[in-house]
Amino acid sequence: MYRQNYINSLRAELVKMVSDYLSPAALHYGYSDVPLETNIKWRPLVLVLGNYSSGKSTLINEFLGADIQATGQAPTDDSFTVITYDDSASTAENVRVVEERDGKFLLHDPEYPFETLRKHGQRFASHFRLKKVNATFLETLAIIDTPGMLDSITERDRGYDYQEVIGDLAQIADLVLVVFDPHKAGTVRESYISIRETLPARTFEDRLLFVLNRIDECASFADLLQVYGTLCWNLSQITGRKDIPPICLTYSPRAMLRAGKRSGGDMSFLGHLENQREELKRAILKAPRHRLDHLATFVETHGERLGHFLEALMNYRRRLNKFRWKHTFIGFLVSLLLGASATFGLMISGILGGMDQRMLLGAGGGAALTVFFLWSTLLMKRRAARFHSRVLRDLDKLTPLENQTRRDSWQAVKGFVYAYLEKTSGRFSLAQTKKEFGAVKLVRDRGATEIREALNELAGLKDDGIFVVDSTMLPEGPSPTSAAGGSVT
Repeated sequence: MYRQNYINSLRAELVKMVSDYLSPAALHYGYSDVPLETNIKWRPLVLVLGNYSSGKSTLINEFLGADIQATGQAPTDDSFTVITYDDSASTAENVRVVEERDGKFLLHDPEYPFETLRKHGQRFASHFRLKKVNATFLETLAIIDTPGMLDSITERDRGYDYQEVIGDLAQIADLVLVVFDPHKAGTVRESYISIRETLPARTFEDRLLFVLNRIDECASFADLLQVYGTLCWNLSQITGRKDIPPICLTYSPRAMLRAGKRSGGDMSFLGHLENQREELKRAILKAPRHRLDHLATFVETHGERLGHFLEALMNYRRRLNKFRWKHTFIGFLVSLLLGASATFGLMISGILGGMDQRMLLGAGGGAALTVFFLWSTLLMKRRAARFHSRVLRDLDKLTPLENQTRRDSWQAVKGFVYAYLEKTSGRFSLAQTKKEFGAVKLVRDRGATEIREALNELAGLKDDGIFVVDSTMLPEGPSPTSAAGGSVT
């Protein structure tokens, strides 16, 4: 109880920290379309991907203990289905779908972390839904089942960008299962793109788990070894890694019994692989334990990226201000020179006859002011536009990229920097940007460290007593670990 209360309090503090310090800047500068905390305020998520007929839905049904998702050899469901717990029905009853809601409800209800998916349009919304199920397996997490990946389908066929949706969901998921079956141990085009491009760009490697499902359909252990070897080879070619990522072997006894006993072949090897299915189940159920680590990583990552974003904007404004001061000073000198030249020319030409010295100086001053005005309005505007265009053509010069971490961070925010500078034409407040950078910097430099310390303390917390942590963080605002600053009961 104490441990769970501690976890809940720390999670709430993490969400509040993002809400108070990161989201305001993220929304103001176009780094995010919705508050960043939208992505982390709900329960842990397990995203299930895979080729069509790889047994994703069958695997989910196996863990839930009921036929919640439609199954079949051909593609049977082209929807993204969020399956979550509903305690309104007794768990003593048979496991069943208690409630279903459509995509519009999911995309617009602030309780759920799917507001960012609105950008994918109405066609996607019609292929997005929610199922509430009274399965105890879902008490601490939610599962997202996805349409099977295909070879020849295109964005035009689906009506939305499938890879973008997968990327958005992977970004907020705590565990991503990529499921294969013996009949397609190779990979189809959509799964190749997902594994090669989408997932590496949107989530972390330690959140991916590869699953070889339906192994009961292998005719023998030798057949399974051949399939396993083929999958390992294909994954090594796709990922470009020399080491093979772990692959969990599993099947559904419920589906196997329903299909009836197979004739021929030695299936005794399945008995030696029962532990694989249990390990997969434990890996899924551990998703909530990893939630705080993932939230801490979320804060660190977005603190670093948002800080880098604002740093680039500040560097732009400093360079622009320096450019303007320099050319203003040049314009001032040119104006004085031309004004003096005009005065001297009038004096020696005798054009103005008996004009006294003060009038000559006034005429020269007027000429100088006219030149300075034209310089400041027309010429400076053109030069500033050229300066702006040069910066946009070579944004990398806005920020030092001395190590790989900085280069990775810059690649993530470079597009946002370009879009904001192009939108504003460089007209924004340096003082305001500095102020918001200061708040983000506190989270980036101090908040992330304190979060990790709190997580280390949590690792040693037993659920048999009161645990006290004395920790402070951000001035003029809540500490991310203030929930741990006293007795947790």
